[in-house]
Amino acid sequence: MEKLKNRWDITENWHLFFPFFGILLVLLTAYTIARRILHLLDLNNTMLEWIFTLGAGFAIYYLLLRFFLWCFKKLANKWPVEQRWEMIAIFIVFAVTGSISGKLAGPLTELIGLKQDTVSGWIFWTARILLIFPIYQILLVFFGWLFGQFRFFWNFEKKMLKRMGLGFLFN
Repeated sequence: MEKLKNRWDITENWHLFFPFFGILLVLLTAYTIARRILHLLDLNNTMLEWIFTLGAGFAIYYLLLRFFLWCFKKLANKWPVEQRWEMIAIFIVFAVTGSISGKLAGPLTELIGLKQDTVSGWIFWTARILLIFPIYQILLVFFGWLFGQFRFFWNFEKKMLKRMGLGFLFN
């Protein structure tokens, strides 16, 4: 445990939430990907189902973990964080925000009267992607605040919107 605390600059026990929650989310993602592959290969309801799910799940987990650790190393000097555990919190915020904004865009497109089976795919998907953008911006700051990284995400928002020519929103 001390090795984990030292590696991620964890000074208080509540900071341990972020590495453990991150590991849990990576495990869940690996399991979900393994199950999707299982269904694509039509291996569900066979004797190989759980062997494949566990084997592929752990392989995907290992690959995802290596990828995220590589990302941490690349972004360590680019992101202004005081302690390394904050990078885990930032990654979690990006993941949760992206997933939830993608899920919320579906019901919102239907709410405004655009259904995938009644309108052209070009119109439906363009509207859905355009809806994802403002949902994402709002949720990013909200989840940043929820995970204790409000300042980072507020500055991230301002910088991103200025680059997109929407900097006048903050004047």
